[in-house]
Amino acid sequence: MKKLLACLAIGAAALVLPGCPAGPGGGGGAGGSSSSGTILVGYYGDLTGDTATFGQSTKDGIDLAVAEINQDPPLGRKLEIRTEDDQGKSEQAVSVVTKLITQDRVVAVLGEVASSNSMAAATVCQREKVPMITPASTNPAVTETGDHIFRICFIDPFQGSVMAKFALNTLKAKRAAILSDVKSDYSKGLSQFFKETFTQNGGQIVAEPSYSKGDSDFNAQLNAIKAANPEVIFIPGYYTEVGTIARQARDQGIKVPLIGGDGWDSPKLFEGAGTALEGCYFSNHYSTENKDPRVQQFVTAYKAKFSGREPDAMAALGYDVARIFADAVKRAGDTDPARLRDAIAGTKDFAGVTGTITLDEKRNATKPAVVLEVKGKAFKFVETVQP
Repeated sequence: MKKLLACLAIGAAALVLPGCPAGPGGGGGAGGSSSSGTILVGYYGDLTGDTATFGQSTKDGIDLAVAEINQDPPLGRKLEIRTEDDQGKSEQAVSVVTKLITQDRVVAVLGEVASSNSMAAATVCQREKVPMITPASTNPAVTETGDHIFRICFIDPFQGSVMAKFALNTLKAKRAAILSDVKSDYSKGLSQFFKETFTQNGGQIVAEPSYSKGDSDFNAQLNAIKAANPEVIFIPGYYTEVGTIARQARDQGIKVPLIGGDGWDSPKLFEGAGTALEGCYFSNHYSTENKDPRVQQFVTAYKAKFSGREPDAMAALGYDVARIFADAVKRAGDTDPARLRDAIAGTKDFAGVTGTITLDEKRNATKPAVVLEVKGKAFKFVETVQP
């Protein structure tokens, strides 16, 4: 009865029943499958949470792309982004994406960065048959939610393998410790795939302590790691904890290289770390040092729009995800969710800032990764690793 009353209440306000089985693709409105008006697109991200630089950078990249797209919009209809803040919380991601679909009636949803939040919201998009494209969620389970869920970044099995091979082949390490966040699907996934590749290729995992998001004292875990005498420490977490971990590790006299994944990429990484991460490494989606004209044009345009600020990987992925969506609209010739879903799935050899993007049968992107080194307060290109 409560569900029926909720549907009737929404119907009275919008003259449709977007929360009921008919779904958001069946009606008119600016964001539906009508042939006029702006094309409404939802974006959700952690704009005010602990990892707010992820959400804000992605939004900035999307905004830059949309400003460019709207100079010659697909189907002659400008894109209009409806933005929601999920505060970095899975339950809030579900709430705001439900609003974007059932009230704002967006034709597609862009987001999130954190895999846990993307997995939560993906269930809503799949149920309502509205395409969702995550720019940066790397956990394989995200797109396994269903056939309306896509991603334009590489996935954790590849990223974990990249850093395991880097530790073995470039750093010549045979003994590794892993310090992971047990509350993060992203961190747990990277840990799993790093461990598999490292051990399969002759390495040994000597310690595997863990922590929880929000922790600030890692000395007990670091004591256990120090006693195990590793030659490298893999920390597949977010910048919010990694900086503090690095500083406490150095305070304990741990001098071996620290390595990680794309969750390190934030200008705020150095707030907790100071100089503790100097000479450490992480995998990422692109480098501003790439001489490709597409990359340099993007970097120049981003700096011009955002007061000289250098675009991080989340900004680059946000830029690419908006452009891929616009390209799909043009190829679909319509904003009907079913045709739009098929067009997104057909993305092939798209020339992105973060690499040439083709979506496979599982709706994942096949693309290279880069390894970056922390030098001063900059991330310097080391190498590109092909899939």
